[in-house]
Amino acid sequence: MKNFGGFFEVSQKEKRIKDLNEKSESPKIWGNPKELEKLNRERSSLMSTVDEFNQLFDKAEDAQVLLEMSVEGESEEDFDQVKKELSELKKLWQSLETKRLLSKETDPNSCYLSINSGAGGTEACDWTEMLFRMFVRYSEAQKYKVDVLESTGGDEAGLKSITIEIKGSYAYGFLKNEIGVHRLVRISPFDSNAKRHTSFASVFVWPQVDDDIKVEVRAEDLKVDTYRASGAGGQHVNTTDSAVRITHTPTGTVVQCQKERSQHANRDRAMKMLNAALYELELQKKEAEKNEQASGKKINEWGSQIRSYVLHPYKMVKDHRTKHESSAAEKVLDGDLQSFIEAELKRCALVAKENE
Repeated sequence: MKNFGGFFEVSQKEKRIKDLNEKSESPKIWGNPKELEKLNRERSSLMSTVDEFNQLFDKAEDAQVLLEMSVEGESEEDFDQVKKELSELKKLWQSLETKRLLSKETDPNSCYLSINSGAGGTEACDWTEMLFRMFVRYSEAQKYKVDVLESTGGDEAGLKSITIEIKGSYAYGFLKNEIGVHRLVRISPFDSNAKRHTSFASVFVWPQVDDDIKVEVRAEDLKVDTYRASGAGGQHVNTTDSAVRITHTPTGTVVQCQKERSQHANRDRAMKMLNAALYELELQKKEAEKNEQASGKKINEWGSQIRSYVLHPYKMVKDHRTKHESSAAEKVLDGDLQSFIEAELKRCALVAKENE
């Protein structure tokens, strides 16, 4: 059995892959495309992790051989190559160590992410657009695909709200702890007096779930509104009320979709989003560590933020849960979020262990 640092018992994953391969070859599953798709997703995720581990194991062996050769030959060029190999080895190890923290059922899933402007007027709308750009850049770096499902522009600039779909392995696991209020402090580009302004925006993230996972939703608990989808205009402007907004009144959960061309298609996708959101809320009730994520429902104002982004009078991004910070504010806003994400995952793991 391969075991690296006590963290990953690859043989267990390989055994599960073997079981999944046998199931996929059974004629019984061929007539159930949804179950086959679910099986293939699990297999793909497991194979990716096993491949990463084997790559790490092989690189460690190569680095050891290269180090021995460089010592014998006393070659400075070989030593430089060893340093390069060790740097790549460290990155692979950190990636696998982070995935070790993503053990929840929905962590490997794709996800939905919504951002809503809070206190701060036009400033908050501009901040919402900045956060949208930050999460898109982060997703691109992770090789995720991003689709805009709904957006509402600000009265003067920016966005009042936006909902995006992020497709990729472990998208939800990495982004789930971004739930909460994000605070920006800067010199306002909209203030002719160049005064310092504080703006707020809230982020909520929930996983995509399989169609066979159903949450009981009563028709009388739903408020369905249709409206004209926003767009840039021109020959493709939408002239019908095809966009759909669904509100689940008992929980206050709101989902919107305007990506599709027809009202029926937008409603169908919105209902899938609602089903996933309500499923996540149920999981939050059952798991103590997820109750902490209820901060996403806090008021978008002073005292409720999970992270502050300060651009004036100094530059600093600080997470108020982990105390992790970075003076490279522009890099963070350009999508360099992984260190913040990993710090919060480790904190949550520690809290969960203490509560066992």
